[in-house]
Amino acid sequence: MGQDIKLKASDGFQLGGYRADPAGAPKGAVVVIQEIFGVNHHIRSVCDRLASAGYVAVAPSIFDRIEPNFQSGYSPDEIAVARKFVANPDYPAMLMDTQAAIDAVKNAGPVGIIGFCLGGSVAYAAATKLSGLSAAIGYYGGAIVRIADDKPKVPTQLHFGEKDTGIPLTDVDTIKSKRPDVEVHVYPGAQHGFNCDERASYDKVSADIAWPRSLDFLAKHLKK
Repeated sequence: MGQDIKLKASDGFQLGGYRADPAGAPKGAVVVIQEIFGVNHHIRSVCDRLASAGYVAVAPSIFDRIEPNFQSGYSPDEIAVARKFVANPDYPAMLMDTQAAIDAVKNAGPVGIIGFCLGGSVAYAAATKLSGLSAAIGYYGGAIVRIADDKPKVPTQLHFGEKDTGIPLTDVDTIKSKRPDVEVHVYPGAQHGFNCDERASYDKVSADIAWPRSLDFLAKHLKK
């Protein structure tokens, strides 16, 4: 269903990515922002699922400026390697590359963004800073609490796991108090990465609620 693509950022940098197109006329488009594991099999499958739901989906490789084509699985050793990318993240560069992805699909109709882990934080930041979006969704973005004073310019939905050891519920409460305009959902018993069916922390019960909830949110706000 999908294919590897090239995107060009405003500073001229060329990055890779993955794009999946629906079988019929698109309802709109969704930019998918990766976890720290790159545009790997799971992120490509998210794009494919969005395409099956009627959207053009594109996942920019936002680590290409550091290590082109980086992809990783979820073993403890692989997780340790992937963490190096978030030791000192270059959010301005990642947002520039995210804007390139938005611009690449805006001809398909209204554009939403959905991100996971690191990508959840990038998706929230994109909602506050970038142009061309109509909705934003973030899953377990650990940095959101630090930028919660920034107001999203588009409707925004956030998902967190109750048992996420990296994002305490006090952080979620801070986000809720600072951003009553944002839709926030917490999933009982769920850990970080609960939506990824390739991770040990996958929680099917929570994922089966969160994903349809996300699709409903996109359908509501990505109307032509």
